[in-house]
Amino acid sequence: MIAEDPLHAEGADAAGEIPGGVRHPPWLLAAGGAVALAALIVTLIGLFVDRGHRFAFDSAILLAARHGEAHGVPVGPYWMKQAAIDVTALGGETVLVLVVLITAGFLAVRRLWLTLALVLGGTISGSIAVAIVKSLVGRPRPDLTDHLVQVSSESFPSGHAANSAIIYLTIATLIMQIAPGGGSRRYILIVAALLVTAIGMSRVYLGVHWPSDVLGGWAFGTLWAIGWWAIGAWARLRRAGVSVLHPGE
Repeated sequence: MIAEDPLHAEGADAAGEIPGGVRHPPWLLAAGGAVALAALIVTLIGLFVDRGHRFAFDSAILLAARHGEAHGVPVGPYWMKQAAIDVTALGGETVLVLVVLITAGFLAVRRLWLTLALVLGGTISGSIAVAIVKSLVGRPRPDLTDHLVQVSSESFPSGHAANSAIIYLTIATLIMQIAPGGGSRRYILIVAALLVTAIGMSRVYLGVHWPSDVLGGWAFGTLWAIGWWAIGAWARLRRAGVSVLHPGE
C-alpha cells in the first residue's frame, strides 16, 4: 500500500486536510482540456476519413516557414535554426527521461509516494500510448521542406509535442496538487505550457512535422495529463475521506 503524502506540511488548505490544488481545480486546465479535445477530434477525422490528405493550413504554414518556397531557406535570423534545435531537444527522449528521473528522485526524497506513483504511471503509460498511435496511423513525414534534424519514425502525432505535453504537463498538474499557494501553482502550469508550446513549434520550424501532427500531439498529451490530474485528485479526496460525488457532505 502506498504511504500517504505528507500534505499537512505543504500544499494543504487551512483545515490541513485537502490540498488547494485539489479542492479548487484551476479553470484554465479545464478550458485547455476542452480545446485539446476539439483539436484532437478535428485532426483524427481529417487523418482517418481520407488517409494521406493534407489540411490546407499544413502546407501553408510549412511554406511560410521557408519564405513561401518548397525546400527554401528557413525564416528568421541566422541563429534561429540552432535555437530551434536546442528547444526541440527539450522534448527529446533523453531530456524527457532525465526530467522524469529527476522528478521521481525529488518526490522519493520528500517521501511523496502517491505523487511519485502517479507521475511514473502517467508518463510511462503515456509514452507507450503515443508510440502505439504513431505506428497505427503511419502518416509520412512532410516532403515540402528539408528536414533540419534527422528523423525516422512516423509523423502523426508528433512524438516531441505529445511526449513533452504528457511529461511536463502531467508532472506540473500533479505537483500543483501539493504545491503551496495559488501563485506557485499558476507559475508551474504556465512554465510547463510554455515549454510544450515552444517544443511543438520547433518541430514545424525544423520541417519534420506537419502542423496538424503537432496539434494532435498537444491535444493527446494535454488530455492525458488532465486524465492523470483527475486520477490524482480522486485519490487525494478519497484519502482525505471526502466523497467524490458529494464533496459537500
